[in-house]
Amino acid sequence: MLIDIIAGARPNFMKIAPIINAIEKTQSNNEVDLQYRLIHTGQHYDKKMSEDFFVQLNIPHPFLNLEVGSGTQAEQTGKIMMGYEALLLKSPSDLCMVVGDVTSTMACSIAAKKLGIKVAHVEAGIRSGDLSMPEEINRIVTDSITDYFFTTSRVANENLFKNGIEEDRIFFVGNTMIDTLIKQMPYLKKPPIWDILNLEKHEFIVVTLHRPSNVDSTSTFTDLMEEIIASSKGLPIVFPVHPRTAKMFNLLNIDAENLHLIEPLSYLEFNYLVKNAKAVITDSGGITEETTIMHVPCMTLRSSTERPETCTVGTNELLGIEPSAIKPAMERLFRGEWKEGGIPELWDGRSAERIVNIITELLTNHSTGHILKGESVGVK
Repeated sequence: MLIDIIAGARPNFMKIAPIINAIEKTQSNNEVDLQYRLIHTGQHYDKKMSEDFFVQLNIPHPFLNLEVGSGTQAEQTGKIMMGYEALLLKSPSDLCMVVGDVTSTMACSIAAKKLGIKVAHVEAGIRSGDLSMPEEINRIVTDSITDYFFTTSRVANENLFKNGIEEDRIFFVGNTMIDTLIKQMPYLKKPPIWDILNLEKHEFIVVTLHRPSNVDSTSTFTDLMEEIIASSKGLPIVFPVHPRTAKMFNLLNIDAENLHLIEPLSYLEFNYLVKNAKAVITDSGGITEETTIMHVPCMTLRSSTERPETCTVGTNELLGIEPSAIKPAMERLFRGEWKEGGIPELWDGRSAERIVNIITELLTNHSTGHILKGESVGVK
C-alpha cells in the first residue's frame, strides 16, 4: 500500500511530521506493508519557510519536490496539479493524503481524484464562514471531493454532517500539529534575538500578521500597529515578518523603540518565543492552537475563526478587525484577567497514531468492502 503525503507550506510540515513518524513505526514493527512518498510542492520555497523543518522535525527529504515557486494562486494551483498529475500517471499511489488548507491541499486533491485515487484530508471540516479567505475556499473544495475525513474537533464533525457527509467516513482523531508541539517542547531553541534584546520571560509580546485584510491596506495596517504599540506599556514587541508582510510594512511610516521586526524564525525558535511571551497578537489560525497548548494569552485580529475550540476551551480570543478592540484587551491582559484556558479533546499527542491505524484498516479492508465506523477505530 502506497500513500502520497502532500506538503507545500510552513503549516503542513508540523502536521505531516508525526504522521510520517507513525508510519515508520508501523514499518519497523512489521505490522503491515505501508509505504509512503513525501511530495513537497514547493509552494513555500524560502528556507525558513520549509527547509529547516526537514532537519528540526526529523522529516526525510521529499521523494519529489515540484518546485512550483511563486506566482498567483491560480498559477500555483495549475503548476501543482500538472506536476502531481505527471507523477501519478507514471506511478499511481493508493491514497493521496493532504493536510490543512493551503493551495497545495486543494490542488493535489483535485489531481488525485480525477485519476481515481482516493483522498484523505487531515484537518477536515474546519470552517471560518469567511469566503474572502483563500484557505476557506481550499477547505470547501477539498472536502467536497475527499473520501476519508480526519477531524480535530467535534465542531468539524458537525460541519461535515451538515454538508451531507456520511458518518462512516468521518474520523475524530485530534490535532497532528499538537502531536508535533508536544514532542518538540523539550527541544525549543532560544533564538539569537532573545539575547540581542535581553528579553525576559513574560515581559514581551509576539506579533504575527499576514492576512490581506490586515496588511494590504496601509491605513489599516498602520492603525493596527499603532494601537498595538500604544497598548504595550513599552514592552518589547517582537514581530517575525512574513516576506509578503515585510513589503507592505516598508510602506508604513512607523518607528517605535520597542518594536522589533525580525526575519521568520525556525519552528523551534518561534515556539520558544511564543512559550515565553506575555501574549501573542496574531491573525494566524495555527498559532492559536499552539498558544492554547502552551497556555499563552492570544488575541486574534479576525472576525471569525475556523478553530473555535481555541476560544471556547483555549486561551484565544477573537478581537475582530477594529483596531479599537486592542486597547481594552491589552488592559485586561495587564490586569491579569486573561482566561487560563484548557486543552481541547484528543489534543493529546496521539492523533497521528490514530490516523495511521485507521488508514491501515481502511486500505486493508477496501478490497473486501468492509466499512469502518468513524469513531470505532483507533481513537481511544
